[in-house]
Amino acid sequence: MNPYTKDELLLITKSVMKILDNWELNSFQIISILGLPDKTPKRNINKYRNNLSFPYEKEIFERLEHIIGISDALRTTFPRNQHMASGWLKTEHRRFNNKAPIEVIIHEGLNGLRKIRSELDCTFAWDTTTG
Repeated sequence: MNPYTKDELLLITKSVMKILDNWELNSFQIISILGLPDKTPKRNINKYRNNLSFPYEKEIFERLEHIIGISDALRTTFPRNQHMASGWLKTEHRRFNNKAPIEVIIHEGLNGLRKIRSELDCTFAWDTTTG
């Protein structure tokens, strides 16, 4: 059951698209990160920016929650420069086997989102280990 109104879904969609655009991702990366079907038309990405809301599916909304959580953690980590967040996501890190966090997210899907969020957000990491 969908707990959101049409307007709320559209607001969530636009907010997440703004985050993904700030991360400087291409359409294929966005489709992958959101867990949308591979055959999703690229033109839908522009529609999501404007007047089409994401389909309400449990896994997609779990991904959205993690995207928002990662964005919040990056904003706390780099409060004066949002471009640093995009740079961090695209820089290889030894904690991720010398892969960039965005690569981990794209290749590992939902588990990758959880892994990157756990790295950035200690309260999320704590909740996952104590819950």
